Amino acid sequence: DVQLVQSGGGLVQAGGSLRLSCTYSGFVYNDYTIGWFRQAPGKEREGVSCISSSDGNIYYADSVKGRFTISSDVAKKTVYLQMNSLKPEDTAVYYCAVDSTLGSSNPTRYRYWGQGTQVTVSS
Repeated sequence: DVQLVQSGGGLVQAGGSLRLSCTYSGFVYNDYTIGWFRQAPGKEREGVSCISSSDGNIYYADSVKGRFTISSDVAKKTVYLQMNSLKPEDTAVYYCAVDSTLGSSNPTRYRYWGQGTQVTVSS
């Protein structure tokens, strides 16, 4: 079975930093994309950042460019999201997801999801 286990998140003041981690297992595709998504109350889930295994191509949503950094440790099967200069509008439940879809930031293209972790940024 495919499993994604998230850690990190929490409460931070505006301007602060947090790092999310997502360790995945059981995924057998050689080429895949793993990404971070978030969902704020009353809003649709949106793509934040994703990275493709085949070419290392990285996507960032415009709202997080220059502030968030995605990285992966293939040996550890772990992907990270370093979030700096956090803003109250970054408050959401953050999810990691993986699938064989290549380079997509569309959450509907992903079948396998982590459990979600709350990120709250106070003003």
